Amino acid sequence: MAINTSSVKVGKKSIGHGFPCFVVAEIGINHNGDIEIAKQLIKVAADAGCDAVKFQKRTVDVVYSADELAKPRENPFGATNGDLKWGLEFDESEYAEIDVYCKSLSIPWFVSPWDEASVDLIAQFDVPCYKIASASLTDDGLLHHIRKKRKPIIMSTGMSTMAEIDHAVNVLGKDDLILMHTTSTYPAQFEELNLSLIPVLKERFGVPVGYSGHETGIAASLAAVALGACAVERHITLDRAMWGSDQSASIVPSELEQLVKDIRVCEIAFGDGVKCVYEREIPIIKKLRRVGAAV
Repeated sequence: MAINTSSVKVGKKSIGHGFPCFVVAEIGINHNGDIEIAKQLIKVAADAGCDAVKFQKRTVDVVYSADELAKPRENPFGATNGDLKWGLEFDESEYAEIDVYCKSLSIPWFVSPWDEASVDLIAQFDVPCYKIASASLTDDGLLHHIRKKRKPIIMSTGMSTMAEIDHAVNVLGKDDLILMHTTSTYPAQFEELNLSLIPVLKERFGVPVGYSGHETGIAASLAAVALGACAVERHITLDRAMWGSDQSASIVPSELEQLVKDIRVCEIAFGDGVKCVYEREIPIIKKLRRVGAAV
């Protein structure tokens, strides 16, 4: 299999074969509508050495129907699903605060926008890229709208057939495109991860391919890097016991820190693939090889 040498520049960093793995801390909606929790999570990501943090943005009454919003659902914000969806959304002023805070920590941020108005709202902050969530992969109108912003695009591929991924890539084009292998269950079971698809996607599309994980622990995410994932995205939380649908599929600060450290160790250990005898092996040769043995 040929090595995929394509790369995409996101902000100041290149993503692709031969470059350090781009680690994204997905804050998503784990802030529970609280800007101070969001800042704590941003700080956790920056301290761990992540390359970026990501949020989610929706125009609630565009993404969800009136019937869906009216459904009963007890939550910290009220008694309906609409109360929950509105309660979890940050507005323009809160994203402005996030922008300032991220800049103070020198960590880029971006979002998964679920509708065109959300794309336009976030565009004013000159984010380095846009993320297309797995649920939005079949939304051609949204894909076209995001592409018009002329920014790199990271697209997750969960809950999608290969034919649907083919179509989405055709809509977006392959320029400045990164695919993320994903399984959209929360938390995902290990037998659902299918990490062997990572090199398949790289070969099929010829673009950088990363991994967006929703499993417990960090072992599978490290395996994804070993299989060639050029980016890793994981949901993060201050505590998995916190209220929220994504908390159980998230990793805590100590796991995030360990994940970043282990990814960097893996990158050192990969080497260049050229067989050689290391200088430190020479004394071992003299010590252990049978005298007079020749090849």
